[in-house]
Amino acid sequence: MSAVRRGLESVIPALRRFARALARDGETADDLVQDTLVRALRAEHLFHGGDLRSWLFTILLNLDRNRRRGLARRPVLAVIEDVDPAGEPGTDGSGRDIARGLALLPSEQRELLLLVTLEGLSYREAAEVQGVPIGTVMSRLSRARSTLRGHLEGKRPQLRQVK
Repeated sequence: MSAVRRGLESVIPALRRFARALARDGETADDLVQDTLVRALRAEHLFHGGDLRSWLFTILLNLDRNRRRGLARRPVLAVIEDVDPAGEPGTDGSGRDIARGLALLPSEQRELLLLVTLEGLSYREAAEVQGVPIGTVMSRLSRARSTLRGHLEGKRPQLRQVK
């Protein structure tokens, strides 16, 4: 039995948790996890040791990015009655406010924040998953945390000045 098959079962809960946070939909998250596992098993000969968890998170992250690219090409249709009215964010730190704050973040910042805070990856592991230098991870996390903190405190995002 290969190292991938031995370690796969123990990583599934973390993959599901990360996919649910990325997709914000249970069915889509389950599909992402299933596709990740299928791809990992098909490509297990390409895994040459190292951290299996980081390798699987990388596969899942790439699948989610491909999914979002495909969705961006399609028009968005929403039923008017189901749309939540935009209100002032509360300062109670409720899950709804945090979810809205996460939705405001750029995808790169949201992905890193979820990898580090939700999944407990080190900065080095998160950099490996995203394929960026560790300094980029630190700056993106800092921006994500300050934006989320500002949202929870009720501050409006500042506009950038263009010279």
